[in-house]
Amino acid sequence: MSSPETFIDTSLSVAVDIGGTFTDVALLDRATGKVWRAKTPSVPSDPSEAFLTGIRLALTDAGREASSLGQVLHGTTVATNMILEDKGARTALVTTKGFRHVLNIGRQDIPRKANLYTWVKPARPVPASRIVEIDERIAAGGAILDALDENSVRIVAEAIRGMDVEAVAICLLHAFANPIHEKRAAEILRAELPHLAVTTSTDVLPVVREFERTLTTVLNATVMPGVTTYVGRLEKRLEDEKVTAPLLLMQSNGGVAGAATIRQAPALTALSGPAAGVVGARSVAAACGIKDIITVDIGGTSADICLIKDGKIGLTQHGKVGEWPLPLPMVDMVTIGAGGGSIAKVADGTLTVGPQSAGARPGPAAYGHGGENPTVTDAHVVLGHLPARLLGGRMALDVEAARKAVDGKVAKPLGLSTATAARGILAIVDNHMVGAVRVVSVERGHDPRDFTLVPFGGAGPLHGCALAELLGISRVMIAPAPGILCADGLLAADLKAEFSRTLPKAGTVDVAIANGIIAELKTQASAWFETEGVAEKDRRIATVALLRYHGQGGELAVTWGETREAVEAAFAAEHKALYGFALEAAIELVTLRVEAAGMTVEPPPAILEKGSDVTPFDHVPVHFESGVTSVPVVDRSTLGAGATFQGPMILTQLDTTTLVAPGWTGTVHVSGALLLTAKQDA
Repeated sequence: MSSPETFIDTSLSVAVDIGGTFTDVALLDRATGKVWRAKTPSVPSDPSEAFLTGIRLALTDAGREASSLGQVLHGTTVATNMILEDKGARTALVTTKGFRHVLNIGRQDIPRKANLYTWVKPARPVPASRIVEIDERIAAGGAILDALDENSVRIVAEAIRGMDVEAVAICLLHAFANPIHEKRAAEILRAELPHLAVTTSTDVLPVVREFERTLTTVLNATVMPGVTTYVGRLEKRLEDEKVTAPLLLMQSNGGVAGAATIRQAPALTALSGPAAGVVGARSVAAACGIKDIITVDIGGTSADICLIKDGKIGLTQHGKVGEWPLPLPMVDMVTIGAGGGSIAKVADGTLTVGPQSAGARPGPAAYGHGGENPTVTDAHVVLGHLPARLLGGRMALDVEAARKAVDGKVAKPLGLSTATAARGILAIVDNHMVGAVRVVSVERGHDPRDFTLVPFGGAGPLHGCALAELLGISRVMIAPAPGILCADGLLAADLKAEFSRTLPKAGTVDVAIANGIIAELKTQASAWFETEGVAEKDRRIATVALLRYHGQGGELAVTWGETREAVEAAFAAEHKALYGFALEAAIELVTLRVEAAGMTVEPPPAILEKGSDVTPFDHVPVHFESGVTSVPVVDRSTLGAGATFQGPMILTQLDTTTLVAPGWTGTVHVSGALLLTAKQDA
């Protein structure tokens, strides 16, 4: 693989997003703006196989050779799945003497939905038997209280050698204030244990809070061997295809990073795929002149919901993966187990949908791979929402198998007709998603009716109108390729990195001290720009301050201002927006963060040729609550800019199917996006 120096100047870029059911590929010629897309079933046993298959399909459509690729971008869930399924590497933890129980102690709070009296603290990813201590001590302000005893590190190395582990995490007390001991300990352990992956907290999360910092470092270590192997396999496959372009991977913060960065800190990819979709949705909305959107990414297993205000993607450092807090900068979104593969079942006379999923194999009953459980996709098939064949005709749907699954396991146990049972399945999953939308909107002071709903993912456009009606939203935007929007988002993503430092002591905002720290962080950012080969003209830097009221346990992030008054005013305004009030209390500065971005080359905007014809190629019976209606089916690729149409209608394309509900009208934007509008009651 070549160095990242070609990041800015490439013309032919390919993006690959691997989901639980399908692998999506988008191939872009940045010089002309021409895009070719492909979709292929995922291969859970070896994701890299579908990765290469999808690239080959797109290159064949474009008539281009693999060697002509200048850039390869990838969104991966490898790290996420290892954390969720507890399948990471066996890891040992090295910490400061006297602090081996930080992980077990954790925090005093319990999960929001857990029962106070029955909740049991989950087993930590590293048991106490694999936690070892070394002699050293750094003060909270960074002063060395006890020098590092290097002999104790070598004794620990010998102990780890007998533990049968694959990775080592090093998290020393207050290393964020002074990393000297942590770095030296890592040097010794790498020399003593060259066959093990070693990671330090200062490589991953150099900020305050021992439990979260320790846990993040441990999780990073547990996924490091697996991610390194996976990335290496991808690079080998690309080399075999004569691809010399750099491999860039999507991070949870909505930006991409080189393979070397991801090998060092694979936990940065925890929300890789969903983040790419949000970036893609914002890009499409911007082309339509829309800044305020709510995105709903509905795939085979989950639905990811995010709110974008004024075109800005919000980041959070309070994210979670499964049961674990992961305070790395990541796109602020809510994820629930609701997707096309979500399984519907009846227990004690009650119908539930998800979070269990049929996945890629066997998948929904309609896919013909042996699935017998009814899913959300099967409900759509029963109601006539989906065409007989998917993926451009390459995949046939088994309508009878879908009907049999819904009828046998939902309709008959509940004494309902098959169509009524299918509508019940969709109503339940839609209401699950509406609840998640309210979390990112109403619970944070936003009225969803002020936003445009952007459903995407393979199943998103089937639910768009129904979700909008439940939320009172009157406009829905469907991207040109909603089922491949995560791959498109990779093509629109910038190169990104964050550099943070917690102040030695939280206190009143001191601009002089803060500017000194910011200068040092910007120096780190400049070095990163040089390493990644980002040209001066494409460099962007933003500075963020994390502040709190005296006595609070958490911080809010605001843009750094030039004066103390400006910073404190920004914090007070943010606090009031989130919580409805501001306090007359001292404001403390806790952490400073510099966000660096290497801006990607934007291709010429897509301009769809004008055309007013809307010609159905078929009519199919569709079950609505009002009865069965003959609905026109239109090939979306035949629609030109300015074309208008009325629902009900079904629009088909390679990557998804759009259901335009009765009472909705549609217009084709010049960018290729569909703008659907609900009929206003007189």
